[in-house]
Amino acid sequence: LLESLRDRFNWEPIMEGENIIGVKQNGQSVTLEPGGQFELSGAPTESIHETCAEVNSHLYQVKSIAEEIGVGFLGMGFQPKWSVEETPVMPKGRYKIMKAYMPTVGSMGLDMMFRTCTVQVNLDYESEEDMVEKMRISLALQPIATALFANSPFKDGKPSGYKSLRAHVWTDTDNARTGDLPFVFDEGFGFSSYVDWVLDVPMYFVYREGRYINVLGQSFRSFMKGELEGELNGEYPTLDDWEAHLTTVFPEVRLKRFIEMRGADSGPFKRICALP
Repeated sequence: LLESLRDRFNWEPIMEGENIIGVKQNGQSVTLEPGGQFELSGAPTESIHETCAEVNSHLYQVKSIAEEIGVGFLGMGFQPKWSVEETPVMPKGRYKIMKAYMPTVGSMGLDMMFRTCTVQVNLDYESEEDMVEKMRISLALQPIATALFANSPFKDGKPSGYKSLRAHVWTDTDNARTGDLPFVFDEGFGFSSYVDWVLDVPMYFVYREGRYINVLGQSFRSFMKGELEGELNGEYPTLDDWEAHLTTVFPEVRLKRFIEMRGADSGPFKRICALP
């Protein structure tokens, strides 16, 4: 699929060693999540109509390729049939580290990695004050989004007992990096408050010279002081290290250079465009 997007639709490949792990084009990217979930990260747009057109174009491209090779896409929040053991691990070095770590901090981390799928809404902000207001409103709205877009009732080929099994999985994945972030509602919340939280979230890895170095359980705060244990002792982080660490925290609403709302199950095309 990725190679065909590259060859037929002129996407630029994203490589890790000899493996193609994604493609990018005009501010968009298509990447592989741990269990083969196909993720479009869209370019910034000015309206929901532009976002919807972008999604429509993406689905046209991948469906036309998929039909030729005999595969299909299913828009759901949880893999309804296959077990974790039946799901192939995508060839990204970070996933090997995460797969080993997840069972040590929660009972459903591997389900999260390999069997869940979401649709996320990203909004920009124009100031710290604007960010604070949007973070608070977004966090308050995520339970509603979860209920409205619940679309993961099945597990291992039978009803799971949940309308959104995906949402349930997040309740015991890794509590150090997930959840609702109550401190966002504290008086004085701002960028520094979020940074302080992320600095103390246990790290997974540091990427150096084409390989992922295991630093499981150590904090970015220690990294800032040059106090990581092991082969990176005495080294200090780069901005790329910080940006990579930001991608390893998974609250219901995640703060980056934009605000990422993560509460809805994946679903069919019309539901995707309805979410924002």
